Amino acid sequence: MSDFFQSFVDNFMNFFSWDVLSATLTDPVNWGIIGTLVLLEGLLSADNALVLAVMVKHLPKEQQKRALFYGLLGAYIFRFIAIGVGTFLVQITWIKVAGGAYLLWIAYSNLFMKKHGEDGEVKNKGLSFWRTVLAVEIMDIAFSVDSVLAAFGVSDKVWVLFLGGILGVLMMRGVAQIFLKLIDKIPELEKTAFILIIVIGLKMIAGAFGFHISHVVFFSVIIALFGGTIILSMLRKKDKSGSVKES
Repeated sequence: MSDFFQSFVDNFMNFFSWDVLSATLTDPVNWGIIGTLVLLEGLLSADNALVLAVMVKHLPKEQQKRALFYGLLGAYIFRFIAIGVGTFLVQITWIKVAGGAYLLWIAYSNLFMKKHGEDGEVKNKGLSFWRTVLAVEIMDIAFSVDSVLAAFGVSDKVWVLFLGGILGVLMMRGVAQIFLKLIDKIPELEKTAFILIIVIGLKMIAGAFGFHISHVVFFSVIIALFGGTIILSMLRKKDKSGSVKES
């Protein structure tokens, strides 16, 4: 039992190790993985930033910023704990398999299952400041769960996951409109993001049984998926414009 707790503490200590941080920042592969996590967070969570904005809309302007800041702070604390615990637990085979299976379910439910009774409207109930902060906190954590789990399928290095998470959440908050416009221009990108979740889920399950996919293959799949999606979207738009001209 003492060995278990010692390993657990050692895992968290990686957050405070300059050698670990330095090795993370100087490895180009790590930056490729961080970029992948930021892109995923942006594509999958852009609309979440708008949900949070609506949730604080009833507050005075200065309180809106404070409420969103506290929510952001809570999201980072949650990620710190979740990544520290998760990178330790994800070494256990059945947890890796369960995590991969859950990612496959997320992708399947978003790609193939129709959601009934959802109109996308977030009702403003005029909560007090601290109750609004609590609601934003809960929403931020709920939004973080899936993206943190997906990150475990990509890497097991705490600083890679944490930097990807930090930059991803900042991206979600700061340029949500840009990602929404990008998805609006190329709607197929949203489906592509969930297809990437399938790839990550399969990668996690394969890793649990000793089959490891190289970074070169993984990044090649990412480039092929997103590059192919953009080309396909351009061809579809070209066909539509051509058919309109003919008619």
